[in-house]
Amino acid sequence: MQRQSALKAVILVGGEGTRLRPLTYDTPKSMVPVLNRPFLEHTIAHLKKYQIKDIILAVNYRPEVIQNYFGEGDNLSVKLIYSVEHTPLGTAGAVKNAERYLDYTFAVLNGDIFSNLDMADMLAFHRAKGAKATIALTWVDNPCAYGVVETDDNKRVKRFIEKPSPDCITTNWINAGTYILEPEVLKHVPANSHYMFERGLFPLLLELGEPVYGYPFRGYWLDMGTPENYLQLNCNLLLSKARSNLFGSLNQDTILVGEKCEAHPKAKIQAPAIIGSNVKISKGVYLKGPVVIGPDCHLGEGTVVERAVLWKGVSIGTSAVLKQCIIGSYTTIGNNVPVINCVMVGDHIKIASHERLKRLMVASEAVSAEK
Repeated sequence: MQRQSALKAVILVGGEGTRLRPLTYDTPKSMVPVLNRPFLEHTIAHLKKYQIKDIILAVNYRPEVIQNYFGEGDNLSVKLIYSVEHTPLGTAGAVKNAERYLDYTFAVLNGDIFSNLDMADMLAFHRAKGAKATIALTWVDNPCAYGVVETDDNKRVKRFIEKPSPDCITTNWINAGTYILEPEVLKHVPANSHYMFERGLFPLLLELGEPVYGYPFRGYWLDMGTPENYLQLNCNLLLSKARSNLFGSLNQDTILVGEKCEAHPKAKIQAPAIIGSNVKISKGVYLKGPVVIGPDCHLGEGTVVERAVLWKGVSIGTSAVLKQCIIGSYTTIGNNVPVINCVMVGDHIKIASHERLKRLMVASEAVSAEK
């Protein structure tokens, strides 16, 4: 008999995060810090809001990083199960790999999507329609880069169109990367094979005449898997354009400072800003929010940081200027270095004093060592 309690959930966190490299060479995409907390922790907190506490993590790339941080989920008051893929299995293949844990209605979430989707309302919709699969849909102005989902007046899915050309757009509703499924649909997914929901299972269910529905919502939705969107998500949360269940109300006046921070009296911090623990802010530093400063960072005298995210242990020399950028953990940036316009710096890199970065993306083999 099907349980009528909250959903189980599968979160797809197996990807290598190639769009966020070099930041994801050592860090799984789901573990990149958002407001100094792993992105996955925000997703889990969102599920907890709807009493979803049985969570399966479909992992492949660097699973030990995720397991070492979250363990079995006790600290978050959830139960985490790790379903490990030894080779990438695709979105549906990864869920098939976790089939033994899925004995009643369950949700699937792409591990790089941040949204305020109402999971309880989506479940009620799914059950009211008698659906075997329900796909969350979000509206975009230009759907040409996405897979659009056509539905009838009753929200039943009619067809899928992958990346339509401008003259072939019939709807602006796209697949939002969250699904509610009945376990029996997994019998159509081949075991131990690379198989996708978007191009495999969902079109097949339509061919078989199974009830597949689209659940439209117009709330906040962002794929954070690109440098620009990752930076935008941090800024949007600080500016209250989006909300995380890990934090109380953040607003444009918020300045949160961690333990054991040192800020010189002549440093200026303009909200909104989140500053981690053990951060040293020197004389004349100007932080112009929205900014996120990770723990153990050192900002040298006269440094300007504006609309930027610094990961753990970043060291900045004097009079450096950081704007519209993301700086990876334990990176050292020398004196008088401008880092502007979404330049990404990978972990453990040293940028020489007075260097001018010419590339949008700076990887470890592409920069000068401190002399």
